[in-house]
Amino acid sequence: MWKYLSGNKLGVRFRRQHPLLFYIADFYCHQLKLIIEIDGTVHNKEDVKINDAVRQNEIEKLGITVLRFTNSQVKNNPEKILEQINKTIEEVKINRDQSSPLGAGGLRAIIFSAGLGTRFKPWTDKHPKALAIVNGKSLLQRNIEYLQQYGITDVVVNIHHFPDQIINAVKENNGWGSNVMISDESDVVLETGGGLVKARKLLDGDKPFISLNVDILTNLDLNKLMAFHQQHKPLVTFGVTNRKSSRVLLFDENNRLHGWKNVNTGETKGPFLTFPRGEGTKPILKEMAYSCVVIYEPQIFDLITQQGKFSIMDTYLDLAAKHVILGYDHSGDNLVDVGRPESVAVAEALFF
Repeated sequence: MWKYLSGNKLGVRFRRQHPLLFYIADFYCHQLKLIIEIDGTVHNKEDVKINDAVRQNEIEKLGITVLRFTNSQVKNNPEKILEQINKTIEEVKINRDQSSPLGAGGLRAIIFSAGLGTRFKPWTDKHPKALAIVNGKSLLQRNIEYLQQYGITDVVVNIHHFPDQIINAVKENNGWGSNVMISDESDVVLETGGGLVKARKLLDGDKPFISLNVDILTNLDLNKLMAFHQQHKPLVTFGVTNRKSSRVLLFDENNRLHGWKNVNTGETKGPFLTFPRGEGTKPILKEMAYSCVVIYEPQIFDLITQQGKFSIMDTYLDLAAKHVILGYDHSGDNLVDVGRPESVAVAEALFF
């Protein structure tokens, strides 16, 4: 069965032996929330049937569709099995499109991968951080596959530190099933803001697009982030959580960005943090940590005033006074900043 499902052969990506709740699914497509189970003869026993029914009921409560076949069906009539699977895939796609028109599928994304990774030495003395390994997969591969779960397969990767290693990894692995485009910053690293501007020709269009940092691993639901973005229609929406951080962003009760704060020094930046005398009082602001997963409206490119090397955070703070920039609270989701070698063990405990 894996021969038929692997490598996006049916137009969607399946994983095998994928953990869900307290169970292991034989084959799972996150994009469609579809499980395929292959049952041996042991599943004919009455107690096993009962356990299967309980398990399937719990999984279906998560909105996941379950298809079950027997070993003999797969061995003796694989064509009929594939026909049923393809039919189900099409039905799930139609139902998903009708009930959830705000998904992230089809958008383009950029994975910021050009950093020097100075906190990740000694690995980055000889390799780019993007190729650091977590449970047998590089950070870059994991983020490309994360995007694939939501139907995003056109991905820009910017490069600077050991760029040839990233180019070779992409070529050798056929983009891990995605259309990977390279934005070359070999001459000078431009940080996130400059890197975004550099990649404009690869991202520009009439649809929103997404950015990720290669050293961030998360299970933030991009469809939910996109639904929030479409509902409120800001210029920019990014994920935030209530985790501890030395630098935080400040939001009002409507989740609108007001500024930035260094928790250790008390330094603040932002258009709404000070008022001229007689023009009101400071609002009560909540502190949230930036998740580095962002949705932009395409007109962002025409509004960016900075040039050369700069952080995208500078752009947020520059534009926040006249344009709505929102934080989407996804506290409770898994998120690991794999910025230091010791954080790999933390990531490996959460991302398999």
